Parts: sequence; C-alpha cells; structure tokens
Amino acid sequence: MKIRSDILRVYREVHGWVGICAGLLLFVAFFAGAVSMFEHPLQNLTSPQLDMPPPVPLSRTPDLLEKVFSAYPQARQTYTILLAPDRSLPGRVAWPVHPPHGHDTGPMFVATLAPDGALVVRQQAIAPVAHFIDMLHQELGIPLPHAISRAFMGIIALLYGMALISGVLLFLPTLARNLFAFRFREGPRKLWLDLHNLLGFFSLPFHIVMALTSVVFAFHDPIFAVQSRVFGTSHASPHLPMNKISSPVAANQHPASPLLPPTELVSSLETQAPGFVPTTLTYSQGRGGMMLRVSGQDSRYSMRGPTAGFATVDPRSGKVLSADYLPGHQKTGFAILTVFFALHFGSFGGNAIRWGYVLLGLAGAGMFYTGNRLWIDARRRREKATGLRRDSLPTSILARLTPGWVAGCVSGITVILLLGAIKPDIMTGTAVAYVYYAVFLSCLSFFLCRPQKT
Repeated sequence: MKIRSDILRVYREVHGWVGICAGLLLFVAFFAGAVSMFEHPLQNLTSPQLDMPPPVPLSRTPDLLEKVFSAYPQARQTYTILLAPDRSLPGRVAWPVHPPHGHDTGPMFVATLAPDGALVVRQQAIAPVAHFIDMLHQELGIPLPHAISRAFMGIIALLYGMALISGVLLFLPTLARNLFAFRFREGPRKLWLDLHNLLGFFSLPFHIVMALTSVVFAFHDPIFAVQSRVFGTSHASPHLPMNKISSPVAANQHPASPLLPPTELVSSLETQAPGFVPTTLTYSQGRGGMMLRVSGQDSRYSMRGPTAGFATVDPRSGKVLSADYLPGHQKTGFAILTVFFALHFGSFGGNAIRWGYVLLGLAGAGMFYTGNRLWIDARRRREKATGLRRDSLPTSILARLTPGWVAGCVSGITVILLLGAIKPDIMTGTAVAYVYYAVFLSCLSFFLCRPQKT
C-alpha cells in the first residue's frame, strides 16, 4: 500500500505529538488496569485476617439475622448476606458501620455465630489497596476529584483513538517488511521501533475497544440518563445504593408477609436463571419498601460489572423483578450496552479472558513507553542535525520524565501491594495514597535530578 509522503508526514506529526501528550498517562492506565483485573483477590490478600468463627450454614442465617437486628437495629436498613464469604468479609452477614455514600461503603460489621450460638461481630476496614490501584487506572494516576479526572480521561481516550488511527496508517506501507523485524544489530532505536510496531499491531483490536469504552465511561452519567429514557428504566446505574433506587414493583409488596429464607431465594433463582451463581444478597429499605439486589456471576455471558451481574428480586416471593443487568436475561438494548462494559472489564469468559487482558494491558503499557522513547530519540536526532551538542531543555526534561514516571508507577504499585500483604493493618485510608505518591515522586525526582549522559 502506497501513501503520499506529505500525507505520511502529517500522520507522523499527529501520531508523535498525540502520543507524547497522552503516553505517560496511558501507561498508568494500562499498567494499573492490568493489575486491577484481579481486584477482588488482591483485596482479600491485603485485608486483615479477622479472628472469628467460621460462617454459619446458610440455613441458619435467619437465626443469625434475628440476633443481629436485636443487637444492631440499624442493620435492618441495609445488610448483605454473603453466599461466598472470604478473607475480606469472613462472616455470613455484613452491614456498613456508617450509612453508605455512593460507591464507597466504608468499614463493615461482619457477623456469625459461635459454636454455642452466641453472636460474634467484628469490624472490618475494607482494604483500600486494590481499590486504589483501580482508581489509579480510572484517573490516569492524577490525584484530582473523580468528576474532573473522569472528563479528562475522556479527552485522553479521544487523543488515544487519534494516535491509533495515525499509527496504523503510518505502519501500513511497511507492514509486510517490518511486522516481525527485530533489528538487534542496528542500534536501540530500531529495536524500540520494531517492538513498538509489533505490540501495537497485534493488540490493535484490544486498543480500539479500550479507546471506545473509555469514552463511554468518561461520559458515564449522560449515557445512563439516555439509557433510562430510551429503555424506560428507573435504574440509573447498577452501582447505585439500593436505597436510592425506586422500583414500581416494590411498592406492591405486602409488608406483613415474611421475607423468604436465603436458601429458598437461592433455589428460586436457580429455577429462574439457570447458570447464574449468586454471591451476595443485599437488602435495603427503599422508597417502596424492602428491596433486594442479588449479585452473581455467569461466565457464559457478558456481565455489566467488573466481576458480577445484578438482578432486582422480590425478597418475599423470590421473583425476579428486573433483569436489566442479569447476564443472559437482558433485553437487546441493555445487552448491547453491557457488551461495551464487559469488553472493557473483561467480565466474560472467566479467568482465561482476565489473564489475557492482563497480558494485553502490560503490552499496552510497554507500547506507550516505547512510543515515548522513539519520540525522544527522533527529537534528539533533529536537534543534533541543527548543530546542538546537548539536549534542549524540553528534550532533556522529557528524557528524564519518561523513565521516572514509568519507574514511579511500577514501584509505587509494587510497594503498596507488598505492604498491603505484609502489614495490612497500617495500609488503611489515606495511608495507601501517601505511600504510593511518596514512592512515585521519589522515583520522578531521582530521574529528573540525576546527571544526563551526553
């Protein structure tokens, strides 16, 4: 394929400048995103081990709830029955210590029964390390308010798309000749170029998906507003707290009738949604009465959340009231929108897909690093051609900033994960952010201040 040299020159300029403006931020997004593909296992790894008896059998949950409500009446407002307890929440029932605000539930009370039937309650501060890494991925490593960083991420995603298009057009004329070329003997610049092209070409579909879905996430709220109007649903988001969602069906419940025992609810769901494996039953006093959201997994279908799909269920009859986010039971419009989310999260196909996303995410981070190295080398050659013996100030800063930024991101994430696993008790609240940015800024300062080779 032949493209005019003047057009290629324009594409090269677009690709270079867009890449250099977004490359370091996208490195953080891809590296942290690859790590956060296993956010829940990492949360378990970095959570303190609670000293409490094993969870009671699911059939004894009504007895446990009766004792919880007697000792903690506020738990009636919002509580969760854990069908698959783990290290972070090792009891059968959990509820927030403070009323939940948005996505962050804060510390949780966890309850079970001792062998003699006595109520055992512990407070668990949900380990923030894994969530912090996920937020680094979402906010590109910039500590700004989430609403601002999300819009900024959308702009970076659009630039990212421009870089992809221009890069493909640059590579097409030499595709057959350079696809598998690794020119070890022609200097590091040629090797960086070959690696950059190889990583970019073979992960191109993945990068296109990431660019498109990142724009969707950046403009999350308008998309949900349009979805609500077009598809006639009152569920603005599957992640809203249950007490913020109104359901017309919930208003028709009979408050006097008892709640269905968890074992019967699970059996009812198995009948209505075969293959869907529930993991939590979250009860909440909503605007129309007691509401129940069931979270669970079904690897045969795309899931709306990073690790789960959702169903709104009548807690008194076990009937599914809303399958808008239930894998395999969505209407066409919702299923199409879910595909966008699942393609970004890798929430389909089980762990094989997740590991694939980890490798593609790390490859993407490598592609952005090599892209910056190539831009720096090209700028140095142009400056030497004009007679400069040393790097100009902008080139020098970027040449130092690139390895410092990359080393800071990788080292910061590694340190907080290690400290979270070894000393989970101290890695709480803002301590995680302080440790990460201390390591990040230390690496950045080291590379910015060290003498530059001539």
